[in-house]
Amino acid sequence: MTTNSASARYSGLGKEGKGAISTRSGVLSDQPYGFGTRFEGQPGTNPEELIAAAHAACFTMATSFALAKAGFSDGTLDTQCTVTLDSADGGFAVTKSALTLKASVPGISAEDFEKLADEAKAGCPISKLLNCEITLEKSLEG
Repeated sequence: MTTNSASARYSGLGKEGKGAISTRSGVLSDQPYGFGTRFEGQPGTNPEELIAAAHAACFTMATSFALAKAGFSDGTLDTQCTVTLDSADGGFAVTKSALTLKASVPGISAEDFEKLADEAKAGCPISKLLNCEITLEKSLEG
């Protein structure tokens, strides 16, 4: 079992408030977030961007391990993740996480690639955490 942590601080309330996010590792240290970074494209981050990064990273690692377990020893995986925040039930909800995987894995068949990527999508811990539609587009190069 592993545990990780992060913290968020918000000064002021509502649209006028400003926040900062930090992670235990220090990779994020007082990274700004707030209404402007979430809805108006201002510099900084937002929860949905962080979820997209986590999902892309988790799924890509799960796919890598699935490929290695299947006997493949070389390859490149490049995943893009887009998280959608929609109005729902008088508030907001993350309604979709769309993964797009481009891969180069020497010697793999398209059929095996599809199967392993789909299994990785279903089995990755962040996929299991999310309560939304999760899609996966995949392409095998080379």
